[in-house]
Amino acid sequence: MSTSNRSASSASVSSSVYEFVREHGRTFHKYKEGKYFLPNDKREQNRLAEEHPDSEVLGTDLSPIQPDYLPSNCRFEIDDVDDDWVHSHKFDYIHGRYLLPFVKKDWAVFFKSIYDNLNPGGWFESQETIIYFQSVDGSVEGTALQRWNALLLRGIQMMGRSATEALRCKNYLAEAGFVNLGEKKFAVPMNPWAKGDDQKAVGAMQMANNLEGVDGLTMTVFTRALGWAPADVEQLLADVKNDLKDRNIHGYITVIVVWGQKPQ
Repeated sequence: MSTSNRSASSASVSSSVYEFVREHGRTFHKYKEGKYFLPNDKREQNRLAEEHPDSEVLGTDLSPIQPDYLPSNCRFEIDDVDDDWVHSHKFDYIHGRYLLPFVKKDWAVFFKSIYDNLNPGGWFESQETIIYFQSVDGSVEGTALQRWNALLLRGIQMMGRSATEALRCKNYLAEAGFVNLGEKKFAVPMNPWAKGDDQKAVGAMQMANNLEGVDGLTMTVFTRALGWAPADVEQLLADVKNDLKDRNIHGYITVIVVWGQKPQ
């Protein structure tokens, strides 16, 4: 990634940025409050793995939760991808992870911003999870998990977002002018129900990830968009977590990786 001076769209890391919003025992970002649905506390940070390649890296986030000690080639800015991109340098590679469900602006404008901020020959890649549980044998039908999923998707839509927009990401890239497009979809078992050691291991990791992440996401969407009381959310979550651990429910979610290159 090319180096970039601090953009004018970035928020200065003042004391107010660190005044996190507290809801239902969790903390959320104060800058652009309500934009991102997942918490930013230690519990959520511990759920996410962090790796940085040996290159010049600029990371942006709505929350100032990055570690104090960073490699010399890595820095962070408090920024919002929905704002105008005014970096003084362009990039060789732009990566997004679990980003698209929280983009609120016009999708064509968003991908045009990415395109315009890449050097010729530069690449964009996005790794996204589609929050939609399915099963090939119908075992998800009629479960608390299915009910929760339908309500979650409705709530996210009511908040002006789309949890399934990544399914159309390749088309958006083509419309923006990207070439050498690629897309891979992975069916990830929600727990160790699947056959084979590798799939069982993946399912076990996904189950742990789901069980850690479901609380913050659900409480945010259900209370803010659907008007649920926290106690009612907790009651539903108890049933959902039981379903997520039930190996008789052969559910899976789709992880999609999409990429494209700006022409030389």
